[in-house]
Amino acid sequence: MEEETQRQLRALPAVHEVLERLKAEAEFSPFLTNKRNSPRLKHCVRQVLQNARKNVYQNSWELGGDFEQRLWPWLKVNLLQALANPEMNLRRVINATGVVLHTNCGRAILAPEVARFVAAQAERYSNLELNIKTGERGSRYSLVEQILCELTGAEAAMVVNNNAAAVLLMMNTFAMGKEVVVSRGELVEVGGSFRIPEVLKAGGAKLVEVGSTNKTWYKDYEGAISPETALLLKVHTSNYRLEGFTHSVSGAELVELGEKRGIPVMEDLGSGSFFDGASLGFPPEPTVQQAVKAGLDLVSFSGDKLLGGPQAGIIVGKKRFIERLKANQLTRALRIDKLTLAALEGTLRMYENGEGEEIPVWRMLSYSLKDLKSVAEELKSALGSNTALLVEIKKDVSQVGGGAWPTVDLPTWVCSIRPRQRSVGELEKFLRLGPVAILTRIQKDRVLIDGRTLLEGDIGDITERLQAWEQENRTVED
Repeated sequence: MEEETQRQLRALPAVHEVLERLKAEAEFSPFLTNKRNSPRLKHCVRQVLQNARKNVYQNSWELGGDFEQRLWPWLKVNLLQALANPEMNLRRVINATGVVLHTNCGRAILAPEVARFVAAQAERYSNLELNIKTGERGSRYSLVEQILCELTGAEAAMVVNNNAAAVLLMMNTFAMGKEVVVSRGELVEVGGSFRIPEVLKAGGAKLVEVGSTNKTWYKDYEGAISPETALLLKVHTSNYRLEGFTHSVSGAELVELGEKRGIPVMEDLGSGSFFDGASLGFPPEPTVQQAVKAGLDLVSFSGDKLLGGPQAGIIVGKKRFIERLKANQLTRALRIDKLTLAALEGTLRMYENGEGEEIPVWRMLSYSLKDLKSVAEELKSALGSNTALLVEIKKDVSQVGGGAWPTVDLPTWVCSIRPRQRSVGELEKFLRLGPVAILTRIQKDRVLIDGRTLLEGDIGDITERLQAWEQENRTVED
C-alpha cells in the first residue's frame, strides 16, 4: 500500500506543469489570456493539487491501476469547479433526491417573486425600523405582525431566528426557575441532536414529565400541577409518529385545564402549516389556524418547512403574552434581519393573495404522476445517445423531508441510471463534485434522479455533466 501511495504521489504534476498543459485546453483559455486571472488560476491549481495529495494519503481515490491515465480528467474537472466557485463556500446545488424539504440543502426554497423582493431589499435601504408615517423609530415586528394575525386569527405575533429560539424565549420569559409540564411522548429530538428537554433547560425552566411514551391523559397533567407550575406545554411530534396503543391530550383539552388552574398553555407545532394537506391525501396535520382557534395562549412554528419561507421561529397568540416576549432582553439576541423579514413577508403575501399553492414546497408536493413522468422522460430523452450509461424510467417514492409527514411516501417517477463502466458510487461522486453539485439517491446499482425537486435549467446541467462522464470514460477506454 505504501508503494502504491508513493507511485500516485509521483504521478501528480507540479503547478507549472499543469499551467503549461492547460494551454492546450480551450475551456481554460479565458483564464490564461487575461493576466488579471493568472493569480486566481495558480491559486486554484494549488488548491486542486492539495486535494489530490489528500486523496492519495487517505486512500480515498478509486482511479485504480490506470491512475496516471485518469488523473488528468480528474484534475480538469476539479479545476473547473474551483474556478467556477471562487472563494464562495455557499453555492448552488441541484437537488435531484426528491426530498422536498432537504435539511442539508437549505429546506424550503423561496418563490422566484419572493427571491426578487429579497434581492431588492438587500441592495437598497429599507424601513426596517422606521415608521414612515410618523418619521419616528418603528418596530421590525410590525412589518409582518398584522399579516400573521390575519392569516392565523391570532391577536398578536412576533418572529425570532428559528423555532428552537422561539421555545427558548417562551421558557425564559414565562418559566425561569419554574416548572413546565410536558408529556413524555412529546420530548422530541430535532435536527442536530437538539432536544426539547435541553432547550427548556437552557431557557431556565424545570421540566416535569407526565404520562408514558405512548399514553398521556388529562389527569396526568392535572396531577402534576403544583404552585411552581408556570406553563403547560404541548409539542407536536411532527418528525415521527406513534401508532397503535396510544393516547394524547389535545391542545383544546389543555386550554380547558389551563383556564381552570390559571396557567398559560403553549404549543410548539414544529413544522407548522397553513394547509392541512388533506387535498393531497396526506394524514391529518394540525394547522396553525386550528391551534389558535383552540385557544392556546402561544403557538410557535418554523418558517422554512411547510410554511415554505425562510428560516424563522414564528410565535402567534394572545397579545398580553406576545408583549411580554417582545420585552424580554433575550429577544434582541434572537431577532431576525431585514432579508429574513423580506423573505417572510413575501411568502406571507402569497398566502394572503390566495397563491399559497404556488409556493415551491406546496407545488412540489402536489405534482401529479403525469407531470413527474414527463420530467423523467425528458431527461431520459436528453441522455438517449449517452453510450456510457444505461438509462430507464421507473416508479419510486419521494419524501417530504424536514421532519414533516414522516410516514408519507410520495409516488413519483425517477430516471434510473447505471454506469456501464466503473461503479455507481463513482458516478454519484462525479455528479456531486461537478461544477454544480448534483445530489442524487443510490438504489442498489443505480443512481436515481427524481424530477420532483428539479428546477428550471437543472435538466440541462445534469445532461451536460453526464456528457462529461461519457467523454471521460470514452477517453479512458481509448
